Amino acid sequence: MTDISKVREMSDKELIDALQQAKQDLWSARFALSTRQLNDTSSIPQTRRTIARILTVQRERAGRVAASTGKGA
Repeated sequence: MTDISKVREMSDKELIDALQQAKQDLWSARFALSTRQLNDTSSIPQTRRTIARILTVQRERAGRVAASTGKGA
């Protein structure tokens, strides 16, 4: 799941689940790195980017809801 369009197609529930899974993956990768068991160190920045994409889409949706209800930031 690296493409932003795939993230935008997800429902709110799917985004929450994907964010939780990505955070768990990041924690596991960092733990494996600290114990020298991680072979693919590029997985850490990739996971961080995935988390950023998910959070971006969540914020976009929250902004749309606030704009449609008339509440500004």
